Amino acid sequence: MIYTITFNPALDYFVSVKDFCLGKTNRTEMEYMLPGGKGINVSTVLANLGLETTALGFVAGFTGDEISRRVQELGIHADFIKLAKGMSRINFKLLDCEGTEINGMGPEITEEGIKLLFDKLDMLLDEDVLVLAGSIPKGLTEDIYMQILKRVEEKNVKTVVDATGKLFLNTLSYHPFLVKPNQHELGQLFGVNLSSRKDVIPYAEKLRSMGARNVLVSLAGQGAVLVDETGCVHESPAPEGTLVNGVGAGDSMVAGFLAGYLGLSKKKDFKEAFYTAIAAGSASAFSKQLATKAQVMELKSQLT
Repeated sequence: MIYTITFNPALDYFVSVKDFCLGKTNRTEMEYMLPGGKGINVSTVLANLGLETTALGFVAGFTGDEISRRVQELGIHADFIKLAKGMSRINFKLLDCEGTEINGMGPEITEEGIKLLFDKLDMLLDEDVLVLAGSIPKGLTEDIYMQILKRVEEKNVKTVVDATGKLFLNTLSYHPFLVKPNQHELGQLFGVNLSSRKDVIPYAEKLRSMGARNVLVSLAGQGAVLVDETGCVHESPAPEGTLVNGVGAGDSMVAGFLAGYLGLSKKKDFKEAFYTAIAAGSASAFSKQLATKAQVMELKSQLT
């Protein structure tokens, strides 16, 4: 089973407004709503690609109930912890204004809630996969991802980390199976500006030397780089297409990598995983919603 954790899920409300103007009443021309949060995005694409996945995390209030309902509608097992107070957030995404967003706060996660999450993690089995993706809400410490990796260390669980800063760096000593920074996040870690796939390679290799087993770096329209656990370097440009919505493209790459490595090929081949990751990320970027299997397979055929 592939598990994902989303600490602060949301209802993502996407709207298109022609000639948006501050201080006036604006009316939408198009709108849709999806359950959001990086872990949920990963689970959504995994489900689209035919893999079984369970979404863990915290929800609260009537918005939390709606998140759970919509997650299950997508074919994902929803195993969220329901908090007694607060309300899960609604994130407002204004599509026509250069990625303008207004993101909600979300509920406070209690110590009891964390204990319940750890109890669920204790039930993971050998060969399960656990994906930790995204930032954490206020009230949690920056070592929470490290605590989780330490909790499952004795199990043969493959862990995936897609985070930034100390939240990310704290996990490397526990040798996550996969980490996925983008070029800007990788550059910030080392205080450098990375503008090409060639620039990225030595710093991806540094992350491997710091403990990560496989390092997948996304470079938006320039494609991606993978340094796998054998030391082999894979790089590829992105397929051609028109950017429609960049939300969830990086999460889709994580899902594509896992699907290519564990599910679609049955070979546990890093090259297969790499190309599936690029295709999945691009398919989401070229669509209003997250990648479907047909879209991923079409783009992957162009790459390989």
